[in-house]
Amino acid sequence: MSPADEPGHDTSTGGYAGTRTRYPETEPARRPARSSSRSLVTVVAVVVVLISAIAFANRGNGDGSDATTGSGGAAGTKPQAESTAATGTKPVQGRTGTVPTGYARTSQGVQSAAANYAVALGSTAMFKKAGRDELVNTLYTPAEAARLIPEFDKAYNTGFLANVGLDANGDAPRGSTFVSRTVPIGTTVSAYTDTAATVAVWYLGLNGMSGTTSTNPVSSSWSTWTFQLRWTDGDWKVASQNRTSGPAPVPGDNQAASSDEISKAIEEYGGFTYAR
Repeated sequence: MSPADEPGHDTSTGGYAGTRTRYPETEPARRPARSSSRSLVTVVAVVVVLISAIAFANRGNGDGSDATTGSGGAAGTKPQAESTAATGTKPVQGRTGTVPTGYARTSQGVQSAAANYAVALGSTAMFKKAGRDELVNTLYTPAEAARLIPEFDKAYNTGFLANVGLDANGDAPRGSTFVSRTVPIGTTVSAYTDTAATVAVWYLGLNGMSGTTSTNPVSSSWSTWTFQLRWTDGDWKVASQNRTSGPAPVPGDNQAASSDEISKAIEEYGGFTYAR
């Protein structure tokens, strides 16, 4: 209970309005109680010192590398605290089309590239021929892009598009919203040099058709996308890739949203540029 809640407290003067008790003059003078403010200052100072010490102890190397292995978490080693924490460093300055490009030639840079490439390759642009070709030519090495374009054309055929509710051009029916998003949770490096790296991206995927007549409602899935990247023409490019299911956490007890709510959320909430 605060002083203002106590009976007899005068809020205008900060004192009490009741009768004051006067002690006899012969009574020895009481020693004033120690100010609580001095104790509070001492406690705050100790807390500040502890926070500073913890921050110094957990300070990373600045390039996203693991302080123990020097390679951002080499295979077979246990990640240190700083190897899984966000650095806060802006990951990239440039952009090619809709995709951030021009990453640093560091462990941190290649992880940022892998995360953003996963977002692009998991987007709705992959379901349209023009957007898919642009992404493949931007994100992959020239040799891998030349190999993948005809393979992707076969994979994203009219039958596949129809199965997910799209027409031959990759367009959703009127009144419906097609959803395909990749949301990275984190990245890890299993091998790194300044010319090649292997980076795994753990992510949450959202896929489906939001609409009153949809037979393929939007659902979530958990996957890990592993990229082998090479330093090519001044940037990191994907040389090969592999995708596996999970690890998936236990589903929560959230109530499923309506198709209108999902469509509105997809239209209102934009994506991010991801950084390691």
